[in-house]
Amino acid sequence: MSSQYLTLYKMIVLYMLKRSKDRLSKAQIYDFILESEYTNFLTLQEVFSELAESELITETSEGNRTYLEMTKDGEETLGFFENRINPAIREQINTYFKENGMKIRDYSAINAYYKKTGENEYEAYLSATESGNPLVEIKLPAFTEAMAESFCENWKKKNQSIYQYIMKELM
Repeated sequence: MSSQYLTLYKMIVLYMLKRSKDRLSKAQIYDFILESEYTNFLTLQEVFSELAESELITETSEGNRTYLEMTKDGEETLGFFENRINPAIREQINTYFKENGMKIRDYSAINAYYKKTGENEYEAYLSATESGNPLVEIKLPAFTEAMAESFCENWKKKNQSIYQYIMKELM
């Protein structure tokens, strides 16, 4: 793979991170780039790896999701090379965010995952954010994996009513 193409793919990832009003997961970026047929999965893995090694992005894992954030060095790098992204590609990315903004926000705003903490012990981590700011963060012990999964699934389905109930009870 030519370094010229790898540089382009890196700039596309950085541009997507810059344009998004919400945090993006690797999966969301994979979806856009692979659906647009810019490159393949293995090349994109290499791009993510090189961006992280160069400290242009940071990765944060939450359950089975990995979120990416552009660093200051990433912002500077994009500033130097953003003009190398074809205007048609930039417009396609901008259109993607216009059309999928709500879906992206919902995907990153409500989080639910669990971890095994001991023999037959789990903790469920439930959170809701708005514009990157936490609204509520809940950590619950669970005595079985099924219970932890249930907490997570119910949080995804009922987070608004749970949040409203908590606020009502605390006022």
